[in-house]
Amino acid sequence: MIMTITKKIPLEERIILALDVERPDLARELVVRTESHIRFYKVGLQLFLAAGFDIVDWLAKRGHKVMLDLKFFDIPETVKLAVRQLNDRGVTLATVHGNDPIIRAAVEAKGGVKLLAVTVLTSFGEEDLRAMGMTGSVADLVYLRARRALELGCDGIVSSGLEVGRLRQGLGEKLLIVTPGIRPGANILEERDDQKRIVTARRAVADGADYVVVGRPISKAAEPLAVIAALQAEIRKALET
Repeated sequence: MIMTITKKIPLEERIILALDVERPDLARELVVRTESHIRFYKVGLQLFLAAGFDIVDWLAKRGHKVMLDLKFFDIPETVKLAVRQLNDRGVTLATVHGNDPIIRAAVEAKGGVKLLAVTVLTSFGEEDLRAMGMTGSVADLVYLRARRALELGCDGIVSSGLEVGRLRQGLGEKLLIVTPGIRPGANILEERDDQKRIVTARRAVADGADYVVVGRPISKAAEPLAVIAALQAEIRKALET
């Protein structure tokens, strides 16, 4: 473990459940099944294209926090105008994925929304960087992008759990760290689907993650609440250590 988390985040908000489903009725059903244990949900491209702000408004009216994961990437003026649309819409976290001018534009327009810069997607591995002609490591690229995002005014970053310890140690406690690619401890060596850089919730939080994003391990489970309870137990142990 690198250091103890000092932010006062309720346990039921530590897990951000990814509503990665194709229809809004399926999303609502999943929320109703899990909201006794979880109070934070992620709306990504698939669901947002199917439901728009209606699903965001519905979540907010039920008292839940929303991470809008659209990874804004376009010319700076377009990104600024898009991010401005999030003001007063019940969005807590939003993601941006771009260079300095794009991030500056997003920061300028974010208002009360906390902005997260995506560092390197968890579906990327070292071989993908080599294929792009890059010679450094994924860990180095994540750190450089995270440090720059913080300098430009982002509230935090999205990073796999493999890089969290170095980020927390080097960039301090101010930075919000949200970690996808989470698998329950018992399943960490099972089929990884499209995620390459995965860790357990316990490791991510022990190393310094503030939030962990979990999708399929919960949404595809026969008993989602049991999986949530197991993940929360992992997180509680990490926080108590």
